[in-house]
Amino acid sequence: MNTRENGSGEEPVIRDNRKIDPETGKARETGNGEPGQADTAEQPGSPAAAAADSASSAGAAGADLASVELAAQLAERTADLQRLQAEYSNYRKRVERDRAAVKEMAVAGAVSELLPVLDDIGRARDHGELTGGFAKVGESFEAALAKLGLTSFGTKGEPFDPMVHEALVHSYSPDVTEPTCVEILQSGYRIGERVLRPARVAVAEPDESTPADN
Repeated sequence: MNTRENGSGEEPVIRDNRKIDPETGKARETGNGEPGQADTAEQPGSPAAAAADSASSAGAAGADLASVELAAQLAERTADLQRLQAEYSNYRKRVERDRAAVKEMAVAGAVSELLPVLDDIGRARDHGELTGGFAKVGESFEAALAKLGLTSFGTKGEPFDPMVHEALVHSYSPDVTEPTCVEILQSGYRIGERVLRPARVAVAEPDESTPADN
């Protein structure tokens, strides 16, 4: 309740600003027609509207940040999976390569013990003694070893290679231009790239004492 003097000799003016009518106990209507409430509608540019816009912008920014973080995590997990897949692939290839190497070593060890038998069969064939049933046995034995990957090497006239040849006889000859295997004394054998036994050969080198032809 407010009082104000309007001047000397005038009655005081009384204004009752209370929202509740003391006589009826009901809310009085205010300027906007709402009982006992001021006009609180948010108007553009008002503090309430600005706060709402700020909250909306903050929410959008937070959503964008969460999306970026999710994309980064997805990319990281994808890279991890690709790296694990590559490591597993390399591991599987290494295991297969080691398994093949172990198998080859086992076969090579067993076949090496049978090479003297092959030498006996070869000598018997060269002397015409491998006939009849023995010839069939020898052929079957050689075929079985061939299935295991055994191959022979060593040919007369081929260049001498100390990696696969063992020189048992050495001589000079005007008929060769480089160290050459002129005789194969014993065949060599290999499985794959593994040499089980070098070929034993007679080697001839160019005769340097013979004058070159003009």
